[in-house]
Amino acid sequence: MGRHVMECMGKTRVVIEDGKVTEVGEPQVRYCPLFKKYRGIEEITPETVRENVEYRMNAFGMCRDDRQVRMKDFISFGVSEILSSAIRDGVLDAAVIAADGCGTVVVRDPEIVQGLGGRISGICETSPIGNVIDQVGRDNVLDPQTAAIDMAAGVRKAKGMGLERVAVTVASADHAKTIRSAYGAGVTIIAVHISGSSEDDAAVLFENCDIVTGCASWPVREEAKRRGVFTAGSKIPVFGVSEIGRMLISKKLEEIGKAPFNGSEDPPRPLI
Repeated sequence: MGRHVMECMGKTRVVIEDGKVTEVGEPQVRYCPLFKKYRGIEEITPETVRENVEYRMNAFGMCRDDRQVRMKDFISFGVSEILSSAIRDGVLDAAVIAADGCGTVVVRDPEIVQGLGGRISGICETSPIGNVIDQVGRDNVLDPQTAAIDMAAGVRKAKGMGLERVAVTVASADHAKTIRSAYGAGVTIIAVHISGSSEDDAAVLFENCDIVTGCASWPVREEAKRRGVFTAGSKIPVFGVSEIGRMLISKKLEEIGKAPFNGSEDPPRPLI
C-alpha cells in the first residue's frame, strides 16, 4: 500500500503508510464550513483530522488496496463535480487530476473523476496501488510504476492521446504559469488546494487559470474581489476567471438549480 502524504482538512499534513495513519500535523485552519455541514465538525484539531482520514480509509479505501474509484456527486458544487458534469455533457474530453494510488492520471469517465477527486484533497505524494491503476486504466496513468504527480506532464500525456478539450487541476501558481505558457488557451486550468498562497501567487493564479477555488486563502479572495470575477458559492467560493471558466461554473449551477454568489459568507477560519 506504500506511503501517501496529503494536506487535508485544515491544511493539515497527514502521512499514511501501509494502510495506517503514521503522522498528523497541526491544522493551519481551525474551522471549515464544509466539514461542519457534512461531518458536524466544529473545530479542526489533530484528533478530528485523524478520525476523518481513518473514516475515509474505512469507508472507501483511501490509500488502501480496496480503494473505490467511482462515485456520483457528493458535494453538489465543487471542482470534481464541475469537471464530471463537463465530461458527461461533452464539453470536455478529459480531466488531468492527481489521486492516491495512481498519481497523475488522465480521466475520461465522469464517475471516476468524482470518485478520485471528490474524496480527497491536497495529495502531495503517493505510491502505486494495483487495484486503483487497474480500475482507472494503466494506459491513463502518467507513471504506473511510481504514481508520480506531475500535472504538466499529465497534460502532455493527454494531448499525446489525441485529447483536445482537456482540463487540469493545479495546486501552485508556478504550475499554472508553466502549463499556460506551454499550451495557451488549449487547456483549461483549475487551481485547487491553494490555501497559504501569497499575494503574488494569487495574482499569478488569476492571470493563468480559468477557474480558481477560494479554499481558505485570504489573498485569493482579495484578488477575486479586486478583479470583480464571477463568483459561485459562499462557503468555499469558486471563481470563474475566463469565458470557459464562467461557462463551466454556470452550467453546473444551472444543473443543480442554484444561483451564483448571494452575498452571504461563512468562510473557513482563519483565512491564511
